[in-house]
Amino acid sequence: MFHTIFIFIFTLLAYLGSLWLFRKSSFPLLHPLITSSALIIVMLNVMGYSYEEFKKATQVINFLLGPSVVALGWALYKQIETLKANLASILASITVGSLVGIVSVMGVLRLFGVPLSIEASLLPKSVTTPIAIQIAERSGGIVSLTAVIVILTGIFGGIVAPFVFRKIGITDSIAKGLALGTAAHGVGTARAMEMGAVEGALSGLAIGVAGLVTTLLVPLVELIF
Repeated sequence: MFHTIFIFIFTLLAYLGSLWLFRKSSFPLLHPLITSSALIIVMLNVMGYSYEEFKKATQVINFLLGPSVVALGWALYKQIETLKANLASILASITVGSLVGIVSVMGVLRLFGVPLSIEASLLPKSVTTPIAIQIAERSGGIVSLTAVIVILTGIFGGIVAPFVFRKIGITDSIAKGLALGTAAHGVGTARAMEMGAVEGALSGLAIGVAGLVTTLLVPLVELIF
């Protein structure tokens, strides 16, 4: 019981401390997901706890991920008029963004002769973890590798997106939200919500649509190429 409580409290404090450090420093490599993950890994190894013990101790946090995703629906509902007015362009943007993400990864990996199992693991890199794992598993990928790549993709997208937006002159809230949700899933959406209500709502929508589109496109692209 003590181990469970200790791991749970340490996990919360590690994230809150990492978040405070990131906000104070604004240094990209000190993103709270990177820093807190490193602290938790060190703690588990030093204390000799297994992943199963960590998973059991943090199951409440895992459970809350579901309601937090559902809560994005409220933000989207508040932007329903914006959604209706731009529905066609929104769906087209997410579809094209998902397709470019898949084809670009496949092109680079095949250029360097990477094994197909690695390719299958990386193709769904831009969708949320549960969907990405299912896609990778169905395509013969390495699930653990997919999970790591998805997380790193989200962190990278959340860090570099504001810089890219500034450099190429993207100022439209809808475009920012769609780009972050399509390319960087949940982490990108968290960053979008910091930018504004429209960005957050559209990014939340993009997570779901991009997941569906990627599920349909990956087998199709693999079949064609």
